[in-house]
Amino acid sequence: MTDKKTTLPLTAETPSRFRNTIGKYIIRRNSRCTSCGLCAKLCPYGVHPRYDNYAKPMRPQTHKCVGFACKDNDYYCVDRCPEKALSLRLNPIMETLGDYRWTTEMILGHWAMAESGELPVVDLEYSLGNSGGGFDKIRFKKAPKKDRLDISDEEIDTSIILNKRGDGRPEKKISIPCYGGGMSYGSTALPVIIGRARAAKRLNTLTCTGEGGYPEELVPYKDHVITQMATGLFGVREETIQHAPVLEFKYAQGAKPGLGGHLLGDKVTPEVAAMRETVVGNALFSPFPFHSVYSVEDHKKHVDWVKQVNPRLLASVKVSTPTDVDMVAVGSYYAGAHIVHIDGSYGGTGAAPDIAKKNIAMPIEYAIPKVHRFLLDEGVRDNITLIASGGIRNAMDVAKAIALGADGVVIGTAEMVAMECVRCGNCESGRGCARGIASTDSELGYIITQEWTEQRIVNMYMAWRKQWCNLLRSFGMRSIRELVGRSDLLVHLDYLEEKERSRYQPAPSEALIL
Repeated sequence: MTDKKTTLPLTAETPSRFRNTIGKYIIRRNSRCTSCGLCAKLCPYGVHPRYDNYAKPMRPQTHKCVGFACKDNDYYCVDRCPEKALSLRLNPIMETLGDYRWTTEMILGHWAMAESGELPVVDLEYSLGNSGGGFDKIRFKKAPKKDRLDISDEEIDTSIILNKRGDGRPEKKISIPCYGGGMSYGSTALPVIIGRARAAKRLNTLTCTGEGGYPEELVPYKDHVITQMATGLFGVREETIQHAPVLEFKYAQGAKPGLGGHLLGDKVTPEVAAMRETVVGNALFSPFPFHSVYSVEDHKKHVDWVKQVNPRLLASVKVSTPTDVDMVAVGSYYAGAHIVHIDGSYGGTGAAPDIAKKNIAMPIEYAIPKVHRFLLDEGVRDNITLIASGGIRNAMDVAKAIALGADGVVIGTAEMVAMECVRCGNCESGRGCARGIASTDSELGYIITQEWTEQRIVNMYMAWRKQWCNLLRSFGMRSIRELVGRSDLLVHLDYLEEKERSRYQPAPSEALIL
């Protein structure tokens, strides 16, 4: 442990790209308004901005409004308006946006964090979903007050080490316990890919190319970009392996075990086709599995090969979570992998077939402790980094995954939500993403910029870091690595009596029964 302070990347206000922002509440100003400016002077949250040097109010920034919780304050604008020109109501979109796992409040909470780098001031439940299971039923125990440390966020270490083998290759430490999941050139817009790489550099972490190849625009950020080698070998070349600090073998994905990757024809533009060395407009399907790998020995040949191509490279193995995932993990270790990346059933791509989603792989909250314990029993847990993904949505999900036994996690969807993804599920279509995130369209894919993407992702992770630091302080910990495998700090609500369950903050779906 060390008291050395961490240098954190700077957050910056990064507003929505859209004129009409979405918030939990709607505040309206009617024609009786005389532009007196009292609401702007009263509101501490910046809901009522005004044009510079012009005595006229702008459209209220409703996403900043804390709503009816403000009613008891002397700055409640609705009551204080001399003309009674303001009205407040709950936004009806709260009933339509999102889904059971990504609730409206969780989406709005991520947007708020990505905009400011701070935790939301609006009363949003952004740490629990409405799924009725998974991480939504797992809670941290209440920490004794005597254990709490009085130290700053800068004194808390949230870094993790990616190479524990002691094999002479770089140790590779990343500053947060997360790195970006594989999203390929073709699945998302190029400014998104580059923006994610820029954010990874700022945060001293990593992002992943996915299986779509390595655009030249990524080269300036190569020390923070994982190259993925999937079964289709799209875009894999010797020079891209030499660029990579980490190479990820993707054997399977949690959303579709037993199936290779998919990129539908709408997204195979001339640029994407050139990168993948294929035909414009043709749907691309990766095989399953690697047809050169049918045993641990075959896999070891792959690992040895890439290690020879790049002597600095760390090898990661991404697998789904079948019932024998623990055996797969230990086999990967003995084949020479530095990182075992297990991908559970909740996550995944917008292009996965509906029949495969959520129906095959093991949920990640069961897979993590299973693999962690098996690696401990085999005596190799301290020599390999266990990374988890598949439905890890927020800072507390990250912490729960680590407490279950993971060293760190991979984040995909949450980074898209930071860019104002609305979870519409049209990722597979070339023009399907109305927000230009998962689009290869020549116009729609460029309504987002690298700089904006970079700062929004940095802001979100810095807000998450505040939650991690507060949690670690409460348990008397100075490092996120102290949390690994501390499942004794967790409770599952299904195993508690009703009276004891009521001590824990309910998920939205439980609010009526607790």
